[in-house]
Amino acid sequence: MDRDAKERIADFGEVDLGFTEAEVRAEAARCIQCKKPKCVNGCPVGIDIPAFIHACEIGEFREAARIIKKDNMLPAICGRVCPQETQCQGECVLGNKDTPISIGHLERFVADWERREGIETPVRLPATGRKVAVVGSGPAGLSAAAELARLGHAVTVFESLHEAGGVLMYGIPSFRLPKDIVQTEIEQVKKLGAEIKTNYVVGRSVPVAELLGYDAVFLGTGAGLPYFMGLPGENLCGIYSANEFLTRVNLMGANRFPEKDTPVKKGKKVVVIGGGNVAMDAARVARRMGAAVTLMYRRGEADMPARLDEVRHAKEEGIEFMCCTNPVRFIEGENKAVAGVEAIRMELGSPGDDGRCSFAPIEGSNFTVEADVVVEAIGQGPNPLLLRMLPDLARNKNGSVAVNCLGQTSIAKVYAGGDVATGAATVILAMGTAKDAARAIDKMLRGAPQF
Repeated sequence: MDRDAKERIADFGEVDLGFTEAEVRAEAARCIQCKKPKCVNGCPVGIDIPAFIHACEIGEFREAARIIKKDNMLPAICGRVCPQETQCQGECVLGNKDTPISIGHLERFVADWERREGIETPVRLPATGRKVAVVGSGPAGLSAAAELARLGHAVTVFESLHEAGGVLMYGIPSFRLPKDIVQTEIEQVKKLGAEIKTNYVVGRSVPVAELLGYDAVFLGTGAGLPYFMGLPGENLCGIYSANEFLTRVNLMGANRFPEKDTPVKKGKKVVVIGGGNVAMDAARVARRMGAAVTLMYRRGEADMPARLDEVRHAKEEGIEFMCCTNPVRFIEGENKAVAGVEAIRMELGSPGDDGRCSFAPIEGSNFTVEADVVVEAIGQGPNPLLLRMLPDLARNKNGSVAVNCLGQTSIAKVYAGGDVATGAATVILAMGTAKDAARAIDKMLRGAPQF
């Protein structure tokens, strides 16, 4: 159940209120316990979904939590932000004729129940005496750290920001992912034995030579480098990348300036460019800061990569969708500040190999939209700061770290996972690649066969 839109746009409180215990048990009872559960194959971290659902059905929520945490130490996070509809739930056979099991809501309930009733830390294997450095404390870094610590290795996580959590803290707004929940799950990773050092920039605070002195290294630095359109007027005041805009609000509390030290311009008319989840987050944050918000997207609504729930929530909250529209320049107003966006209508063509329609500008269809703040949310790539300090590290054409199926990079003992290796993706996909790399690191450290 969701909070009423008129109420929720006035604060940053969580929108989705989740299931009640009765709803959870009723939903779990719908599961037919397939002999060959496709839902497990659809989960990037391989949770035994039928087993935890059965535990929910009979009210054994402690056992359900144990089952989930064998494979996922961040269940309250994943239950809220993972796109289950295209992963585990997308594989549920009940969806062929009916509605698939709401696996995400069940996982969220179990994690929240355990947080209320007392969290149980999984058993850690005996110490191996091997040391592993993890760079980055986002979903990939935290997952790798948890897995390696549980396997008995001494793990040190280096985080450049003052708060651990990466994109979970700076990128995803509290109304989708409350920050106390993120910190609670980070504490569980610490209780497994992982040490997290904040305000540590590898290559600056920690020399690269020191990093490479560990028995193994995992790079989980994410995709924090924002892309820009390169349009005329892009340097005007009031134009932000979604990365900067969301970081200022989510991590630094700019919506509460001057109570908090970090400012952000509070626009009256905000244009957000993009159609993914990040664009929805930026638009909904701006709405909560009192702006009239227009979302500008070059394709049709059906082609938006954002989750359907996020699109629905944005519309309910009064955000105007301006599809088949693309900016061509930013208009200058007083004091070198943005005053508007000149855009052009787009004509959609045939779907491509990815199922999304091609597009082309309609000549002579230019028009302007007033805006005192513009947020560009058109994607992001790996931050090159650390990667440039590792000249022997092979990279792909898009700048991501080149890895094999085990997460191994071109440098011995150095592994990578998450967005830094895959390009910008989802939280759970980052966790899945990190978990695979962590297990490969464990085998390497133990001298076990990798394949």
